[in-house]
Amino acid sequence: MNKLDALITGVPECTFPTPLKYAGCDPSAAIRYRTAVDRVRVFPCITPELDDAETVFERAGPREFITGDPAQMTAAILTCGGLCPGLNDVIRGLVMSLKHHYGVGNVLGIRYGYAGLTPDGLPPIDLSPESVAEIHRDGGSMLGTSRGAQEVGVMADQIKKLGITKLFVIGGDGTQRGVLELSEELARRGEAVSVVGIPKTIDNDIMWVDQSFGFDTAVDIAARIITDAHVEAKSTERGVGIVKVMGRDSGFIAGCAALASLEANVVLVPEVPFVFEGPGGLLQWLETRLAEKDHVVLVTAEGAGQEHFQALEEQRDASGNKLHNDIGDLLCARIKSHFDGIGKPVKMKYFDPGYSVRSAPACGTDRIYCTRLAHAAVHAAMSGRTAMMVSRWSGHYVHVPLELVTEGRRKINPAGSLWRTVLEATGQPCLTAGARGGDACR
Repeated sequence: MNKLDALITGVPECTFPTPLKYAGCDPSAAIRYRTAVDRVRVFPCITPELDDAETVFERAGPREFITGDPAQMTAAILTCGGLCPGLNDVIRGLVMSLKHHYGVGNVLGIRYGYAGLTPDGLPPIDLSPESVAEIHRDGGSMLGTSRGAQEVGVMADQIKKLGITKLFVIGGDGTQRGVLELSEELARRGEAVSVVGIPKTIDNDIMWVDQSFGFDTAVDIAARIITDAHVEAKSTERGVGIVKVMGRDSGFIAGCAALASLEANVVLVPEVPFVFEGPGGLLQWLETRLAEKDHVVLVTAEGAGQEHFQALEEQRDASGNKLHNDIGDLLCARIKSHFDGIGKPVKMKYFDPGYSVRSAPACGTDRIYCTRLAHAAVHAAMSGRTAMMVSRWSGHYVHVPLELVTEGRRKINPAGSLWRTVLEATGQPCLTAGARGGDACR
């Protein structure tokens, strides 16, 4: 197997002693600075094909020397893409670390994503510990967000104009591609600017990340909605509860929320095609389920079942994400039509909590995660790392080169343990043509 290139690039050599001393700690138990020997294996599991794969990620954390005097630095923070629980927590963590840990002179908040790094964008705002002290209590992003790319050269010009030396960009895979391009442009110009990405995706689909922040919150809220759907379906004759959750290309929220609620009977995800009609199809199985239990709960990711839509010209949003057809509307229509047609109408209850999920404040575990990611990003930038993303990988906080991050999207493995657990917990059959209705997908 070819080894991955996990080398992190950097800006000028670090010769300035860090001000980060952890005052008040017992000197005999002082926190050790990270060095070049602190690494984490990219492939933690030992298998025959990976046994010789010694590719490693740098471990995140403070270094003994940084790129210069923090008091003379200007840092900037921006958020891109859709909302996600925890954005304000990351912003707060960045500001607190930059100011309290390092004493950075200026911290700017860039308004409305990459659009704020153009001459037509709104002017940045000054961020301080006081201005961000309570933002973690609210959902959304205090800086605002936007979709869509901006011209890299224009953004580089604006970064120089504002005197930014450390830039923190919070966003998904498309945003991280922008971080890589911007890092390369600044390096080409000889500008000593560290550009560090922080992964943000409620769908949990960024490569080389154990789990994205906001995902725990999304699963918790979605699980409560699934429970509501179960109550509604069970409380009426021939009740069908359908819950559509986020997940354009990856079904992690659908699968994990179903496990968290333990009330779902069928889970549909983009990674696993299904059929409506015929033996082993969804409609026939629903007939059997309703005859036996008189109610059913179906959970679907928004990107599931796209194979059932007539091929149309592909469309994308401003961030480059493929726009999908609405599987929720299709499910409601097909199920209602089928059962009306056989003279056994159902009572349909449809839930689409998407905006409620993504605009919520972060839960406790996500809040901890956001703060730790933010601190790791600050330590990386202060030590001159650039063109990289901070991540939690195999339980450790690491530096991941953006060339790896932008290679694809993380998806559920239909043959993996997560999907197997979903099938075991729901008792879900194989919903493919020719399968027997009672056969579980094993």
